Amino acid sequence: MQLTSGIAGRIAGRRVRRRLIQLVLVLLGTTVLNFVLLKLMPGDLVDVIASESGNVSPQYVAQLREAYGLNHSVAWQLLHYVGHALRLDLGFSFRFGEPVATLIFERLPATLVLIGTALVISVLLGVLLGVLAARRPHGFVDTLLSTLATLGYSAPMFWTALMLIVVFGVHLEWLPIGGIVDTNIAHHGFGLLLDRLRHLVLPAATLVLYYVAVFARLSRASMIETLQEEFIRTARAKGGRPWYVVTHHALRHAVLPVLTMLGLQSSALLGGSIIVETVFGWPGLGQLSFEAIKSRDVNLLVGVLLLSAVLVVVLNLIVDLLYGLIDPRTRHRQ
Repeated sequence: MQLTSGIAGRIAGRRVRRRLIQLVLVLLGTTVLNFVLLKLMPGDLVDVIASESGNVSPQYVAQLREAYGLNHSVAWQLLHYVGHALRLDLGFSFRFGEPVATLIFERLPATLVLIGTALVISVLLGVLLGVLAARRPHGFVDTLLSTLATLGYSAPMFWTALMLIVVFGVHLEWLPIGGIVDTNIAHHGFGLLLDRLRHLVLPAATLVLYYVAVFARLSRASMIETLQEEFIRTARAKGGRPWYVVTHHALRHAVLPVLTMLGLQSSALLGGSIIVETVFGWPGLGQLSFEAIKSRDVNLLVGVLLLSAVLVVVLNLIVDLLYGLIDPRTRHRQ
């Protein structure tokens, strides 16, 4: 027993080390690629500042470029940025007048709360609905859930957000339609928590309505396939109750494709948060990215993209470890 646990621990350790090496390579490649692509875009921070000030004279523009270090070549700017990033210095946001790291870590908790809430609810509810639909394929419940799932992931996310605002925020007036907290009311303790949860409902629901449909359809297909396996028929032949067979035998195998999709959808979920945070005025990384794009703040945008890559790789590492816990065959193959 101790030998088996020791081997499993060493395998898990090698997997983590391999993922950490991949993390470094991915972050380096992401930084270089994002920096170069953003520099290829027409216009930059100096153009925005000059146009807003009304002074577009060549002398003023040249002074701004020299002050912001934009008078050097793109290669020099890239090496300068990467050198500072290796020292965990993400640069300075000239648009907001603060260090990029400060801005990012101020907005990060709001994004993690939004994405984490939507992800947990989407996976749990999607798997549950998929299992319900798979028990009687093409029956009434399966047809109803499949229809609702199709509607869920076919509707554009911004349209879903606007419809939720119109219904629950404007007509019914049940929920707030923007921000993270009501600044007109002095909340403390439980009241503050309750107010934040009320503001979280509509943004999280927008993401959930899309991703729960994706996970429900995937878990349904995986569960239907798993229920046809030989070991499931054996469990039924031994007199296992239907729900016991589903939850203790089939679900462990059927959830593996859901975990794979969870890792693949992590980057799309971060991308979707930009739309949701912008529509609802949620003060997270998505809204910060939108503001950085408008102002051509390359340092800030590259910093946000870099942190987003970290979140995606870390989530995929967690999914990889969960794979080993759920399916022992994965550990032995690795």
